[in-house]
Amino acid sequence: MSRIAIIGGHGKVALLLAPLLVQRGDEVTSIVRNPEHVAEVEATGAKAVVADVESLDEKGLAEILGGHNAVVWSAGAGGGSPERTRAVDRDAAIRSMRAASTADVPRYIMVSYLGARPDHGVPESNPFFHYAEAKAAADEHLRGTSLDWTILGPSTLTSDPGTGRIELADPSDSRSVSREDVAAVAAAVLHEPRTVRQFVGFNQGETPIADALASL
Repeated sequence: MSRIAIIGGHGKVALLLAPLLVQRGDEVTSIVRNPEHVAEVEATGAKAVVADVESLDEKGLAEILGGHNAVVWSAGAGGGSPERTRAVDRDAAIRSMRAASTADVPRYIMVSYLGARPDHGVPESNPFFHYAEAKAAADEHLRGTSLDWTILGPSTLTSDPGTGRIELADPSDSRSVSREDVAAVAAAVLHEPRTVRQFVGFNQGETPIADALASL
């Protein structure tokens, strides 16, 4: 059994991930900002912890993460103001990485997106620019840590039913993938050593998730 903390526990991917982990015997802590979301989160089998990661400092985050084996970052500002996007998607994410190191949590999974990189190519006039900048900074910081990190780079997310099949991809071949399969990939990489210190970009595809990850 692993103890896994999901930051952003009420997000669409997180709500799909938690029951997958619980069903295989993991103990899951889902961190949520809004107390009104506790019941929905705990219906997945996870334990909800109410904490605002945007305002929580590194010490406070480390206290929550202590005793876990892994952290999954699945939080986001959700297209808010540029200031809040930087505060959550960049600054809070980086604090959570430092907190994981402080709390001796070795494994860290970042849910990012397929085009995330410093040269993301999103024009400054595009509303997505600030998110792309924040994710690039957070992902680059994670790469420089001593954590056993994996960055997930799904392409455009859909609400279609999951198929359990993906194909590894790079930003030049961005199509789409279901959130259910993103959750399934997140669950799988937690126990796949080949994914440590890897960026895993993927679309919906024809290869079973375990086989695709084993090919890395």
